[in-house]
Amino acid sequence: MPQQMKLISAAKSHGGIQGVYSHASDACACEMTFAVFVPPQAAQGPLPVVWYLSGLTCTHANVMDKGEYRRMAAELGLIVVCPDTSPRGADVPDEKDNWQFGCGAGFYLDATQEPYAGNYRMYSYVTEELPALIAWEFPADMTRQAIFGHSMGGHGALTIALKNPQRFKSCSAFAPIVQPTTAGWSRPAFEKYLGGDEAAWRGHDACALVEDGARFPEFLVDQGTADGFLQDGLRPWLFQEACDRAGIRLVLRMQEGYDHSYFFISTFMDDHLRWHAERLLSDR
Repeated sequence: MPQQMKLISAAKSHGGIQGVYSHASDACACEMTFAVFVPPQAAQGPLPVVWYLSGLTCTHANVMDKGEYRRMAAELGLIVVCPDTSPRGADVPDEKDNWQFGCGAGFYLDATQEPYAGNYRMYSYVTEELPALIAWEFPADMTRQAIFGHSMGGHGALTIALKNPQRFKSCSAFAPIVQPTTAGWSRPAFEKYLGGDEAAWRGHDACALVEDGARFPEFLVDQGTADGFLQDGLRPWLFQEACDRAGIRLVLRMQEGYDHSYFFISTFMDDHLRWHAERLLSDR
């Protein structure tokens, strides 16, 4: 049985409930906080689950406060789960002056290097521990799951979908870091979390996973042309090239004038939720 969940807050929105919860995580060896929106259709039975993974420096609260997903999630009948981005706490190793590493920058991988291996196990947390808790505590149909995210969370969504194609019916991303093994803002974190053997990094890199044979039916990616991280950190054309070579359908939409912020994400949130709903509900 999963660890007991604690209610932090709950508010009615668009006929559903936006809740914030915490629990003692075995995977991350600390208290973890997450948000769940349950739409009103849950009164009639279990609903599909859409996972949203946030980016660097974020918590569960960024998309909950600024992502504007509840109206469309309520209309479509989707449960939306928003995990935190890393372990947190006084005993969790961190670099407080480095926004690209440590707390707020878990990169959705399981660290293998000390002193990080004991806490930074976000891949296991997001793919095993938290799903078990969601299945236990919420009216969730775990046979119908989708995943999406932003920036570092877009990286997480792409890599997790590629490694778990049997679990997720759809995947999308806002401005994802598609090749973190070569991007300047992620390479130092990968070395600290995973060590100096770059071959071990490939399992956490969307482009490398596709090159190494991982497959997923299709992806939707939105990227703003005015994003300050576009040229050096994000580089979606690399993922386009990898998908083209592998025969994977990628809908890459370059959105003119949009930046990296939640003004961008909230603008296209409805599109992404509709994308997931079409695939989650197609077998009903």
